[in-house]
Amino acid sequence: MEKSFLDYLKEAGVNLLGGIAVLAIGFLLVHWIGNILKHNKKFHAIEPTLRGFLQNLVKIVLSVIVVMTAVSIMGIPMTSVLTLLASGGVAIGLALQGAVGNLLGGLILLILRPIRAGEYVKIGDSEGTVKTVGAYYTELITVDNKQLCLPNGSLTNTTIVNFSREGTRRLDLTFSVDYSSDMDQVYKVLNDLVAKENAILKEPAPMIALAECADSSLDFTVRVWVKTADYWPVNFRLLDQGKRALDAAGISIPFPQMDVHVKS
Repeated sequence: MEKSFLDYLKEAGVNLLGGIAVLAIGFLLVHWIGNILKHNKKFHAIEPTLRGFLQNLVKIVLSVIVVMTAVSIMGIPMTSVLTLLASGGVAIGLALQGAVGNLLGGLILLILRPIRAGEYVKIGDSEGTVKTVGAYYTELITVDNKQLCLPNGSLTNTTIVNFSREGTRRLDLTFSVDYSSDMDQVYKVLNDLVAKENAILKEPAPMIALAECADSSLDFTVRVWVKTADYWPVNFRLLDQGKRALDAAGISIPFPQMDVHVKS
């Protein structure tokens, strides 16, 4: 009786060590396969968004296979494992609710393609360039080089503003001038400003108009169309050159002011 018990312990120990070895070697192989895919030229030919999702999905599937194989080698009956999973299904379901939602969200993003790798987007209060759409998270790189990881489940229930999908964008700028300014001269300065900027598209045609007679100023709107990649450079150039041109023409940009009448 004692001998059979020792034999059982030895067998269990061997199975346990075998399972641990399978886990260690298996996860090393999963990591190795992931690196192969990452540096494979044919895999890199796949569209970046799909590539990132597939890379994450392959790692998850292979990891599950490794764990199930290790469990089998350890001598744990699969029926017992399935029974345990079934009995704890509610608790596991609640625990994995977020993970499953993120995985389904990743599939929806992959199918509908509202965002792709390399596009500049705004999602809720976060904005940046899409680095990858993974199985569970979407990675954004902000303009100041911060990495944001957004759960895919929330992305499918949030408004997504994609600034890169269309090839052109409309740039709206406001120039405020004093009420005493000569309006014809203001129009001439702003028209010359737009005409000198080569990155502004001819079609749709630029528009310059008096937008509002505000409390302290006349507000002129300049609306021009540019290529998406030129949006910010043109924005900064027009603001800088517009201020200089108005100053050179003697047109003042007023400060907010208030008239106070005192009754004796």
